[in-house]
Amino acid sequence: MLNLTRWEPFREFEKLPEQMVRLFGFPTMRPYTTEEALTVADFMPPVDIYETEKEYLIKLDLPEVGKEEVKVFVEDGVLTIQGERRKEKEEKGKKFHRVERTYGTFLRTFTVPPDADETKIDAEFKEGLLKVHLPKSEKAKPKTIDVKVF
Repeated sequence: MLNLTRWEPFREFEKLPEQMVRLFGFPTMRPYTTEEALTVADFMPPVDIYETEKEYLIKLDLPEVGKEEVKVFVEDGVLTIQGERRKEKEEKGKKFHRVERTYGTFLRTFTVPPDADETKIDAEFKEGLLKVHLPKSEKAKPKTIDVKVF
């Protein structure tokens, strides 16, 4: 039985990052914004962003990164998180057989949502997890108005 498959050239582009990892052994940079696409980083920590009624929460996985190695700041409506994960040095009596984890500097930038209060941003760092809290401003919260029926 003969099966015909329609060729879709753009489908091949979806597989390109995975093929690059297999070919060269390192992940390609995934552009999230124009600014991030122009940024060269040694590694890109994974990020989760959540929204609740009260705030936006950004979580970054930063294993083996010290608190003193991370900087979080806001400027002109852009939240920037940067830092460095240092590579272990080979010591006498210690031989590396495989090194797959990435090391070096990182820089992540995010546009602060218009309903977030930039003046009240808070960050906490515990056990390799950075949490950045962006509270929503009071004016952005919806008000409930009781409608009286006569």
